[in-house]
Amino acid sequence: QVQPVESGGGLVQAGGSLTLSCVASGTIFGTMAWYRQAPAKQRELVASITRGGDTYYADSVKGRFTFSRNHPRNTGYLQMNDLKPEDTAVYYCNGRGLMNQRDYWGQGTQVTVSA
Repeated sequence: QVQPVESGGGLVQAGGSLTLSCVASGTIFGTMAWYRQAPAKQRELVASITRGGDTYYADSVKGRFTFSRNHPRNTGYLQMNDLKPEDTAVYYCNGRGLMNQRDYWGQGTQVTVSA
């Protein structure tokens, strides 16, 4: 069974940094993405990266977050700098299978930013 596994979440003060990791085995991902969901809010796309390295960032994180990936390790990394309390959410990794175009979701990792 393919399921991305996230790690790296935690509690940090405003202005701090965290790096989230997403690793999966059993398939090769094409596009990878990070979504987040805050309490009582809809899940939103934070950032994505194609296999070729093209990235997209939501306006709210542009300039603060950086998405990179390591192909041999089938791993994606979200470097989050200058964190703000409004970044508090559960962050979910999404990977789209390169061959079957199916979407795979991780179970999420909590990021909490204190003021």
